[in-house]
Amino acid sequence: MSTSVLWFRRDLRLTDNPALLAATRSPTLPLFVIDPALWGPAGPVRRAYLARSLRRLDESLGGALHVRTGDPALVVPQVAAQVAASQVHCAADFAPYGARRDNEVRARLAASGAALVETGSPYAVPPGQVTKADGSPYRVFSAFYRAWVDRGCPGPAPGPGPDVSWVRLTAGGAVPAEPALCDLALPEVGEVAARDRWARFVADGLARYHLSRNRPDLAGTSSMSAALRWGEIHPRTLLADVADLETAQRQRLEVFRKELAWREFYADVLHHIPDSARRGLRTDLAAIDVDTGPAADDLLHAWQQGLTGYPFVDAGMRQLRSEGWMHNRVRMVVASFLVKDLHLHWTQGARWFLRWLRDGDLASNQHGWQWVAGVGTDAAPYYRIFNPVRQGVTFDPDGDYVRRYVPQLRQVPGPAVHQPWALPGGMPPGYPRRVVDHEQARRDALERYSAARRTGPVTVGSPNG
Repeated sequence: MSTSVLWFRRDLRLTDNPALLAATRSPTLPLFVIDPALWGPAGPVRRAYLARSLRRLDESLGGALHVRTGDPALVVPQVAAQVAASQVHCAADFAPYGARRDNEVRARLAASGAALVETGSPYAVPPGQVTKADGSPYRVFSAFYRAWVDRGCPGPAPGPGPDVSWVRLTAGGAVPAEPALCDLALPEVGEVAARDRWARFVADGLARYHLSRNRPDLAGTSSMSAALRWGEIHPRTLLADVADLETAQRQRLEVFRKELAWREFYADVLHHIPDSARRGLRTDLAAIDVDTGPAADDLLHAWQQGLTGYPFVDAGMRQLRSEGWMHNRVRMVVASFLVKDLHLHWTQGARWFLRWLRDGDLASNQHGWQWVAGVGTDAAPYYRIFNPVRQGVTFDPDGDYVRRYVPQLRQVPGPAVHQPWALPGGMPPGYPRRVVDHEQARRDALERYSAARRTGPVTVGSPNG
């Protein structure tokens, strides 16, 4: 019987893994490749999360996981030849870099008489399979969502049987060491932790999700984003559990299903338009005027460090640095603040998020930022500008979220924490003054967007493109 290689990527689990089932029909070497092209830009948070998740995966494989570092186009064929494997199994990757990498691996394997076999993907419906009647892709989420629901997806794949034979290589192959994270705290990682977290959410939080998901002061979200990003659990599993609940709950649960669909929509957009990882989809706003220079750099630094003087914004940015995560409502607010209050380019914020988010995903991150900046898929674009004070009062009504992450404001009671400059006793010691006036910044942003629209579509290679 010939040997197979199972090349793990964004599917760090054993259950509901079609590629694993396809590979383990024969003795199988489980492989993960630390790709410098992805490892280098990932930042310490995602590196640490990945290292821990790989360690959990190795434990579930009884210590059989073989980890190599290098260009996958070279490493994967070398490992396949080392164990005389005729097939390398993996889930399909639809991201621009991943698709190019896999084509090169496929060609090099074929040259040595082996095959790359792709089974499944990180998505319930793989990118490219939800299209209009004429075969063209969707650019608006609501239409995509209706078609995505109508198409449906298969149920979860079964787990591996008890007779799986894992091939072991004794030389090399250790899981990389975690980078130092100082005081940043990561949650429990790995497949078992993801399934436990999901089970708790289904039991205690899913029925209230439509009411509490926008409240960063509450534990109202599923906290499954990092597990989905690394494939510790598959969206099929989540969708199947939601579908199994009684009909009376389905309308409320539709809100949760839509959040999963946003992830799939953005992956589909990136698959069809790879350049959208770097450039906004709306060319009519490509000429938007953004600030540069030392003063703009100072504003960027204040935003990155949570020192803008707007408590809801600062709490979000400090949560990012302390947990490697940020509540989704707050992500929208801090992104709007960077683009429309500070007048900086959305790509500057997108890079910072990818550096620090443990769930950092190229498609969701870049297109989420474009949505806020008004240059992406949003049907109601540029004139949406989040008021950081009003957002705080609405979604953190008692100020608990701000006080949790901004220690200088912990003595300020109730919703007054969202406007410390209006306190009778003056600004609390140690908290910075506002870096901009929101109302003036809002008027300026609208003028800039209007001017860009009058300029019309442009083609440029700069960050303004």
